[in-house]
Amino acid sequence: MSLAPLLAAAPEIQLHAFAALAAFVLGGVQLAAPKGTLPHRTLGWVWVVLMLVISASSFLIHGIRLWGPWSPIHLISVFTPIMLVVAVVAARARRVRAHKITMISIYAGALILAGLFTLVPGRLMHQVLFGS
Repeated sequence: MSLAPLLAAAPEIQLHAFAALAAFVLGGVQLAAPKGTLPHRTLGWVWVVLMLVISASSFLIHGIRLWGPWSPIHLISVFTPIMLVVAVVAARARRVRAHKITMISIYAGALILAGLFTLVPGRLMHQVLFGS
């Protein structure tokens, strides 16, 4: 494992990757920690901001071009902010089950599933983890 390929990448890729790594770790903490507490709510807002940074920065990355400069992964970047709003509205309305399902779905889809695609040979994170 070497961070050299990531550190040599464009700033928007670095921002995207480091925000995603932080959101992945923080999301895991949030899923394991007690719910409804002040720390949960505070860290939840940090996680939401990280997810918005990830979504926004993805529109600056065009490594795979299937529809002009866009790829199917960009659909997640459109869908994620919408679902974040749904999840926050559910939490504020005390619809705990809806909030939980939405947040777990965002974590699984936008971080885990999308993250697995970054490990395909030839992609930057594959180089970071497994070398070139």
